[in-house]
Amino acid sequence: MSDSTVHAIAGAGGGIISMALTYPLITISSRQQVQKNGKSKDAYKSTLDAVQKIVAKEGIAGLYSGLDSALFGISLTNYCYYYFYEFTKSVINKAQMSTIESMSAGAVAGAATVLITNPIWVINTRIATRNAGTPDQKPLGTIETAAQMIKEGGLKTFWQGVAPALILVANPIIQYTVFEKFKAKIAKTRALTSFDFFLLGAISKLAATSITYPYIVVKSRMQLKKSDDAKERYDSIMDGFRKIIKYEGVAGLYKGISSKIVQSILTASFLFMAQAKLVDYVARLLVSLGVRAQPKRI
Repeated sequence: MSDSTVHAIAGAGGGIISMALTYPLITISSRQQVQKNGKSKDAYKSTLDAVQKIVAKEGIAGLYSGLDSALFGISLTNYCYYYFYEFTKSVINKAQMSTIESMSAGAVAGAATVLITNPIWVINTRIATRNAGTPDQKPLGTIETAAQMIKEGGLKTFWQGVAPALILVANPIIQYTVFEKFKAKIAKTRALTSFDFFLLGAISKLAATSITYPYIVVKSRMQLKKSDDAKERYDSIMDGFRKIIKYEGVAGLYKGISSKIVQSILTASFLFMAQAKLVDYVARLLVSLGVRAQPKRI
């Protein structure tokens, strides 16, 4: 197996670990993003308020709504991203890529990943936000949600929000470019530690999320079931921006950003730290299984 596959498997494993550790923050952030009426009694006023209301109405399990689809989604997302990113790097075939080359590798990997995994994240967004406005609804699992989506809107429903998701390819491009540049600088002076990977993951994700967050809000809302109310329905990215600003103000574009930034930073930090550790373990495991050649000793 190629190095691209090794990195992809390690990335999938790191994604599962980081997602499992930070999922309640994802649930809270997703619900705040799609929350349009911030004045109702059920509205989440803050991260702590969201935790209290979700636990009171749905129990601890409410914080983990859609975890199964999210774990599957993040493993597939990270597998695809790392595979295409490392494959593109191997095609460029340089030990140290320029900023443009690094961004190009990220763009190829990100676009391929979005097109493959968008259906999973549409399902996850619907599961995670289902109880936000109507807590008495019967919870639906991944298969039931997918079946309901097909019944209501056909297969095209699985690619709702794909346009802003493709624009959000900029998020990992920014993240991995910042990460690679700082990593290269540190590597020139000393060997990187697990804490270095944790810290670099935090810094790179903070930069990426802060810049792209309004698109994350629009994407989350476009992935929901389309409303019959023209005011609630977003027909395009710009239509989403226009209606959010008109009815909720500029602040509407940043709903849930505090919990999202904390979640994103922790997720990226755990991901980079775990992925860096898992690469060697995965490589050795594949060699022991006979599906990867023993690396040549120099």
